[in-house]
Amino acid sequence: MKAIAMISGGLDSILAARIVKEQGIKVIPLNFKIPFCQRKKNFRPNQDLATFVRNNLGEELKEIDISEDFLNLLLEPKHGFGSQMNPCIDCKILMLKQAKKLFDSWQVQFVITGEVLGQRPMSQHRRALEAIEKESGLEGLLLRPLCARFLAETIPEKEGWVRRQELFNISGRSRRAQIALARSFNILDFPNAAGGCLLTDKQFSSRLQDLINHHSLNSRNIELLKIGRHFRLNPSAKLIVGRNEAENLELEKLARGEDYLFIPGEELAGPASLGMGEFNDELLQLSCAIATRYCDLNGEKTAKLVCYRKGPALSSFGSIDSSKGFPLALEAMPASEDKLESLRL
Repeated sequence: MKAIAMISGGLDSILAARIVKEQGIKVIPLNFKIPFCQRKKNFRPNQDLATFVRNNLGEELKEIDISEDFLNLLLEPKHGFGSQMNPCIDCKILMLKQAKKLFDSWQVQFVITGEVLGQRPMSQHRRALEAIEKESGLEGLLLRPLCARFLAETIPEKEGWVRRQELFNISGRSRRAQIALARSFNILDFPNAAGGCLLTDKQFSSRLQDLINHHSLNSRNIELLKIGRHFRLNPSAKLIVGRNEAENLELEKLARGEDYLFIPGEELAGPASLGMGEFNDELLQLSCAIATRYCDLNGEKTAKLVCYRKGPALSSFGSIDSSKGFPLALEAMPASEDKLESLRL
């Protein structure tokens, strides 16, 4: 017998897979990639999720990118959102539907998840678990080993593929039972339970809603949401200001020909800033003023920045002479704190 083990990156999914593996079932660990999942940061040094899975399951992790399907789902999730922009129930249904498509080619009989009854308020209460199983098309074939004894018997249990008495009755938000189980399996240096999905973060969700409102939801813009300070200048223009050297370099790398890149002059310490959308002279000056707010002025009242653009120069920027093309030398006083707050995402 073989089963797909859905691997999220946390401890519970590894435990669920290990419980079933210990019963002689071959498990195929599978991770679905979406743009909003952050890899856990506290694996042991030089170890990533694939290595963690290999060390504790003895299997190679398979990864499938479903970003495009997920972005379509995000626009109108059937079961709505959680506390922020997290469509947890619809997300699980999507992933399980994708797993079900692999049954024939991978020759598997059922799916394993690490869900725990009552652990998450939106997606892991009894009614949600039942809806996920039904709408994914996996009725009777979705095994949740950590809380299985609280739930109805599945086909793997009824058929004797899996011994129900060796499954668990864990519930609630406490992790004590899982940590004890991990120790019994000698699973060490496992990631903590927090910080896995950016869609549960209030600020990130606000930035994401801004993308949706302005019809700008795509993979590149989502990657940009993860870095920098974000400012909505008007409905068709946005500015991202780096917070450190790594983000400055990332903004420069992600800049496209039609974007505007603001870089401090040689004598000035400050961030790189990326302008996206339709800019005129007023918005160029405003962007320069916002970026100047984060520069080290060394007692000066203004800062000099250079605006670069790989694409064609616009025909006119009024007081800014774009007829000479880019790069353009700009100078501005720092924007006020009130102005920043009125534009900040």
